[in-house]
Amino acid sequence: MTRTPERRLFTTKAYRRIAVAALAAAGLLTFTACTSTSTSAPPAAAAATSVSPSPSASVRKLTPAVSDQLDKAVTRTMRQAGVPGVIVGLWVPGKGNYVRAFGVADKSNDTAMSDGLRMRIGSETKTFTVTGVLRLVDAGKVGLDDPVSKYVDDVPNGDRITLRQLAEMRSGLFSYSEDADFDKAFLSDPDRRFTPQELLDYSFKHSPNFQPGEKFEYSNTNLILLGLVVEKASGQSLADYLEQQVLDPSHLDHTLFPTGTEFPDPHAHGYTNQTLNGRVADATDWDPSWAWAAGAMISDLSDLREWARIVATGTLLEPATQAQRLRTLPTGYPGTGYGLGIFDNHGWLGHNGSIPGYQTVAVYLPAAKATLVVLSNTDIPYQGNETSTLFAKAITTIVTPDNVYNLPPAPPASASPSP
Repeated sequence: MTRTPERRLFTTKAYRRIAVAALAAAGLLTFTACTSTSTSAPPAAAAATSVSPSPSASVRKLTPAVSDQLDKAVTRTMRQAGVPGVIVGLWVPGKGNYVRAFGVADKSNDTAMSDGLRMRIGSETKTFTVTGVLRLVDAGKVGLDDPVSKYVDDVPNGDRITLRQLAEMRSGLFSYSEDADFDKAFLSDPDRRFTPQELLDYSFKHSPNFQPGEKFEYSNTNLILLGLVVEKASGQSLADYLEQQVLDPSHLDHTLFPTGTEFPDPHAHGYTNQTLNGRVADATDWDPSWAWAAGAMISDLSDLREWARIVATGTLLEPATQAQRLRTLPTGYPGTGYGLGIFDNHGWLGHNGSIPGYQTVAVYLPAAKATLVVLSNTDIPYQGNETSTLFAKAITTIVTPDNVYNLPPAPPASASPSP
């Protein structure tokens, strides 16, 4: 199948660009080392950026008139991009809230979208997996500067790639989701189950793209390895560990790491053109095992509202560990840096996600203590843009003009990530 650069799936290079947007929210605090094995900053620290937001942000009050502006902006974006349905939530202390559901959740019967529906959240999963790793750091069970070879065998350069570099997307490992054989296997049978080792096999048949720590490059392989590290260090399955150590303490009752194809009701149907014939398909029940620790999770608006704040403020972590998480490194994307499974996009901290049928943005703006969540039920791009980015940009342009969430439709030629 011939692909254009705009087509996204975890298997496409353009999808990796999406995840880059999620990268951008990581750079508020100065780095402070805290691992179970080291108390000194890694050599890369000198190249890190610490982008502190302004102490105050220009935020418009969410009056009826502003809410009407938002309604029109979201509706216009939906119409232009052909998005079936979208849920938007914006919460700004002292300024008001804006929560809306637009369009349809199921095109087969025109069921209206509602703000209580679950959706697949793609790379937002990375924030949960990395938080799991960081909880193990705080428990003294792993060190961020441990080599991945301590936990997983036969990783190329595994004796020199650290857990920190995996979480920062600076390992150099080829992303399994870029492999043509994987692409064919997945699209030929979206109901197929993949094991983590099978995913790694697609990656490891390729030589690393660069030496560990040399530069930034988004790779889903990094998260598969971190998921296996969690299992090795905790003695639990990734799903069980995240439930007990991340979801339960955060009181996220509508979020889960599926172990099969389960998708609890109520949920929205998701639509994609990531198919062998390029036709739009209902991807709701496609098996998410191919994304595993990189993108398999399910959540809803209310849980992601809480989670965006928890990730950005470090509720579950020791302060020094959170400081390391928010230490960002350059990505090659203007206004965007990437830390440990989190990005800083023009002051908004968090991540985005895309998986066939669904897209997500869940971010927090510390300067205003504001939270923005966007959930849509398609991953089909519009003029090369992620539609989740278009919604987030439209909303923040109106409400937080000094902090406009934005991700370019294509990476610049000089950027580290491949297009």
